[in-house]
Amino acid sequence: MEIQTNIVNKVAQSGLITVDLADYHPKTDNVLYDIKDNLFHGLMLREKDFREFIKTHDWSQYTDKHVAVTCTADAIVPTWAYMLLANKLEPYAAAVIFGDLDELVRIQYAAAIDQIDMEQFRDQRVVVKGCGDTFIPESTFVQFTVKLSKVAKSIMYGEPCSTVPVFKRSPQAPKAADKQV
Repeated sequence: MEIQTNIVNKVAQSGLITVDLADYHPKTDNVLYDIKDNLFHGLMLREKDFREFIKTHDWSQYTDKHVAVTCTADAIVPTWAYMLLANKLEPYAAAVIFGDLDELVRIQYAAAIDQIDMEQFRDQRVVVKGCGDTFIPESTFVQFTVKLSKVAKSIMYGEPCSTVPVFKRSPQAPKAADKQV
């Protein structure tokens, strides 16, 4: 029996490009503004009280932060209240959205994915990394796959040593005939 003396890394030689979407995780200071704290008895928003709060609150604490505005209480909040908050936050905050922190992260990932030059993946075999400690919304994987499938030769999900095929471009077929694996 012959003993192999050189260990060959076949994954490294495969020509696969691994993309870790966690690399595009927002590096921002995200905060949640929950309007429930402004509700009268946790039930309703009183306009006079809310307008006084809007005037006296220190909005500078939101300087350069990305703010998600929401109401987690089961209450009816008039649209103008969110508009007042947005107007007061706008001069200070780097961004203001309506939604929770997960929605804010989804929006931030979407903006990051839009900025990727997909030409670097033209005719390449790409593995989209699937495991990690960073929260990546499913919408990010979907958005990236839609853009990537226009240029990549193939797309796989997982790790280079264990992937799930997602897409493979047919070598002679026109783009419309590309197949899902």
